[in-house]
Amino acid sequence: MPAVSHRGGGRRRTINEINMVPFIDVMLVLLIIFMVSAPLITTGVVDLPTVGKSKQRPEHVVELIVGRDERIRIRVDSKDEGQAVALDRIAARVLDLQAGDANTPVVISADQSVKYKTVVDVMNRLQKSGVQRVGLSVKNGG
Repeated sequence: MPAVSHRGGGRRRTINEINMVPFIDVMLVLLIIFMVSAPLITTGVVDLPTVGKSKQRPEHVVELIVGRDERIRIRVDSKDEGQAVALDRIAARVLDLQAGDANTPVVISADQSVKYKTVVDVMNRLQKSGVQRVGLSVKNGG
């Protein structure tokens, strides 16, 4: 029997490798597109509020002043009411001073030596009674 050679004739062997050239071409085109378009994209600007630069003071402000002795006094439109108010009556008094206008701001000013818990108690009572605009007064750094 003659010897059969499989070398020259018959089927070609298939290559089981992935052709990377089209993939690289696509990636280079995308890279160029992103590099060209990146400087054209505008970034969003967020306008943040700044402390101490209010344009105008509201005309009607209720200020609660917590002193060193933890007694609470009320000042309306920079006019002191004089006598201290008990903590359990503070919410009702503030609602009376707001006269039905929920947009009237309430500012709490406390002495530096006052316990944090006292200020939080005042804020908590105001929040539970439905007072919406409550803020804390701070000193400007300097």
